[in-house]
Formats: sequence, C-alpha cells, structure tokens
Amino acid sequence: MPADTVVALKAHLAIHVKSVTQSIEFYRKMFGIEPSKARTSYAKFDVQNPPLNFTLNEAVFHDAGALSHMGIQVASTADVLAVRQRWADAGLITRDEMQTDCCYARQDKTWVHDPDGNEWEVFVVLEDNLPEKETPKAAACCGPDCCPPAVTHSHV
Repeated sequence: MPADTVVALKAHLAIHVKSVTQSIEFYRKMFGIEPSKARTSYAKFDVQNPPLNFTLNEAVFHDAGALSHMGIQVASTADVLAVRQRWADAGLITRDEMQTDCCYARQDKTWVHDPDGNEWEVFVVLEDNLPEKETPKAAACCGPDCCPPAVTHSHV
C-alpha cells in the first residue's frame, strides 16, 4: 500500500432527530446494539457490521431534510430476509420490495422508517446496470415508495 494511502476506518453518518430518546429506541432495535454514547440531545451508535459511526443530533425542524434515504447493501436475498426477520422480531414494521427495478438495478429489499420518517433499506443487487427505460424517472428512482410492488409487514 502506498505511503500516502489513507485507510478509512468506517463511514460516519449524522442525522437530525426530533427526539433522541425515541430515536435511540428505534435504532437500538434496528442495529441490534446499544448506543455507545447517549447524552441529553445526542447519541452515538458504533456499528461494527457494516462499519458505521452513526450519530443522532436532536434539533428542531418541521419538514424532512434533503436526505433521500439510507441503506445497507448485503450479499444475498437470504441476508435481506434475515435482517427483515431481526427487525420484525424487534417490533419494527417492514415493507418489502422484491424483484424490483430501482436505481438501474434489479433488487430485493425491505424498508423501515425511524420516528422522524427517515427511511432505511437493506438490499441486495440481483442484476446491475440495467438500461434506461422510456420513463427515466421511474428507472432511476432510488427512494421508498418508488419501486412497486411493496408488501408491508406489521410486527406489533
């Protein structure tokens, strides 16, 4: 490895939330771990798989920000289903999109959303680099509710 190569330890993602307390409860279930740090208006999850420094910052806001969604890419549909089951066992509501064309790729995925409406997907790419369709907006769509069919699973 060249001497000037930087080795990244993990990605960092910080999001604004309306309630750190509510969000800790959601992300504890989603990641399956406890926060490594929790304060009055701040929390940090040190996720090992995938490597992620994920922080919650309490802030006042009225609408969703410019963030589209967040996701975790896995190796197989079996992995998607295993994560979906873990989320369901934790009481989260999941929404499936299987064999869907999204972001110019065929994917299997499932979604959850946090208390502030931030959407998370876990997905596998089954076939990549699909050609553009006659309606490029639909083919490029990469957010929740854009890639039907979707099946919602309530786990309460």
